[in-house]
Amino acid sequence: MTGAAMNIDDWDREVDFLVVGSGAGGLTGALTAAHAGLSTVIIEKASVFGGSTALSGGGVWIPNNPVLRREGIVDSRQSVRAYLDSLVGDHVPPENIDAFIDAGPEMVEFLENVGPHMRFQWCPGYSDYHPENPGGRAEGRSIEPLPVDLKRLGADEELLRPAALATPPGLFITSKDFVSLNMVMRTWKGRRTALATGLRAIKALVLRRHMDTLGRALVARLRLAVNDAGVPLLLDTPMQSLITDESGTVIGVLAEHRGEPVRIHARAGVLLATGGFEHNHEMRKRNLPTGGRDDYSAASADNTGDGIVAGVKAGAATDLMDDAWWMPSFQRPDGINQVLVSERSIPRSIIVDQHGRRFTNEAAPYVTFVHAQIAGGHEPTWFVFDKTAKARYPVGGIMPGQPFPKDWITTGLVHVADSPAALATAVGVDPEALTETLDRYNGFARAGHDPAHGRGASAYDNYYGDPSLPHPTLDVLDRAPFYALRVRAGDLGTKGGLVYNASGQVLREDSSVIDGLYATGNTSAAVMGTDYAGAGATIGPAMVFGYVAARHAAARR
Repeated sequence: MTGAAMNIDDWDREVDFLVVGSGAGGLTGALTAAHAGLSTVIIEKASVFGGSTALSGGGVWIPNNPVLRREGIVDSRQSVRAYLDSLVGDHVPPENIDAFIDAGPEMVEFLENVGPHMRFQWCPGYSDYHPENPGGRAEGRSIEPLPVDLKRLGADEELLRPAALATPPGLFITSKDFVSLNMVMRTWKGRRTALATGLRAIKALVLRRHMDTLGRALVARLRLAVNDAGVPLLLDTPMQSLITDESGTVIGVLAEHRGEPVRIHARAGVLLATGGFEHNHEMRKRNLPTGGRDDYSAASADNTGDGIVAGVKAGAATDLMDDAWWMPSFQRPDGINQVLVSERSIPRSIIVDQHGRRFTNEAAPYVTFVHAQIAGGHEPTWFVFDKTAKARYPVGGIMPGQPFPKDWITTGLVHVADSPAALATAVGVDPEALTETLDRYNGFARAGHDPAHGRGASAYDNYYGDPSLPHPTLDVLDRAPFYALRVRAGDLGTKGGLVYNASGQVLREDSSVIDGLYATGNTSAAVMGTDYAGAGATIGPAMVFGYVAARHAAARR
């Protein structure tokens, strides 16, 4: 609904600041607005809250934040800017990068100071994704929420978006734990972590706590803080359109609440935090490159580009629409898209294409890997590993020694064979090529150096590698049976969205401001451009620009 003035009597509800979406970016924006004195409401399309954040690892990448400073991880502003410049180039306005660098630490400090709920820890050693670049850090800058008892949410606990994969009762694992648990069959640290995790689970069960971690912990903690601030969250309330006045200023939203239209007047502005277009088939086909158009996304099923579509109808410009937060994935027989993060650093494994050849560094950051996969037309691709790898390391959530589910085999998701040539025949690639590829890789592994693709040269490559080996990501692949898992070009969400300025205000094609309209997260064009700085470089900027937008709206009120 644009261009038509509305009388005050036409509104069903009036607020200062309206947030559309309940992921980390939206919740942070709402919390900031409420503490700045704005009456605030959040509306959420789904029947649960948390968006894609609740399905994520919950990492937050924000350099120089107070959590890092307490650990002695302090950077000069120049080094942070040098690192981001090396990744982003000219894809993002420099003033937006500056806003992220400057407002990020302020935002984390604000969260820690608003009450008892927002608590974080550093993920030591979780390297920046390009630590070898100027300003990169091998020890990492990622933080994560501390575990939280979901019983503190009261009735809201049942309304928190469920995790993508179920965990045993009582068990809760942080990112900090995960990297050690992957090596439970290989290192004493892994075994100690497994024991500690098991004891924690028993304690949680005995005390009847509903402990959770990762993205759900981040959302839960933000929800607790938002509740304390008195901000209502309306579920089952999809936005239908933005409402503008004669000048083009956004003055509210037409939504639908439980099947009934509701017109909400937002005096200070509307923040769009509705995620990307990852599950909008038409938008994927129109915008994403060949090889990345099919939907193997791990993002919230409710993300269909609503905020982007509404913004464009209001005159907004878009950018980076041909890119995504790519992630190598596989689709289970039950339809769940599952990501491959740590697996790609398994020493006794490689990834090959339809020609039976390696085509890039398997252990590279996931966006980097899939960019190479798509650009080279490497389709289909197969994750190939041997008996020893299967016995030592988790693969696709299946623990060492645990057999793959039968339907993974019968549906062709996983193939098993007694020789590389037989495996090649099973997956439809040239047996001679795959055998030659394995022989060549094994030679690299014995030498401890991968001259073809540089695997293991970066600290990031080795983070999920096997520290008990001389070369954590390189080892010979030579024990039958051999396995091949079908790999897809998946994603964690799309990168493209509405263009905005350093205050989070949405812009038109001529760079003029659409007054009253703000955007953050995957509804906006990524401040990371076409790359990925480190774990949490999706959620971190979403939270920062939610904070920035709310502060700007409050300052104008």
